[in-house]
Amino acid sequence: MLRGYRDRADDSLLTLLGDLPELVTNLVKAEIDSAKAWISKTSKDAGIGSVWFLIALFFLFWAVPVILVFAIAGLSSWWPVWLSALAVLGILILAVLLFALLGILKFRKVLRRQNPAQAVAEDIRIVKEAGDGEF
Repeated sequence: MLRGYRDRADDSLLTLLGDLPELVTNLVKAEIDSAKAWISKTSKDAGIGSVWFLIALFFLFWAVPVILVFAIAGLSSWWPVWLSALAVLGILILAVLLFALLGILKFRKVLRRQNPAQAVAEDIRIVKEAGDGEF
């Protein structure tokens, strides 16, 4: 339940202490919701990044027979055959690089995201700093 912000300057100490359990409960619920969202986003991005790597491996797998065809065609001295095999190999290598780059970019996004443990540590640090400054 969201409440509007209000000026609490005139509230008594007992009123403020009475609201403390609700505030802590709200904070814990918010941190749990944040953890759920982080897990959801991270697992989705890691899954998508894995798919891009699988696609890159698929093209790399098919590049091996192309290299063999290129070697055979080159040895047989048929210029159009090995030239076409070389062109196909170049296209496959470009596809491997493209899909591997997409996977790397997705995993970098995963690594940059702040996880809930970092958020809790940051909250504790802020509370400690606020507590040290008031007394």
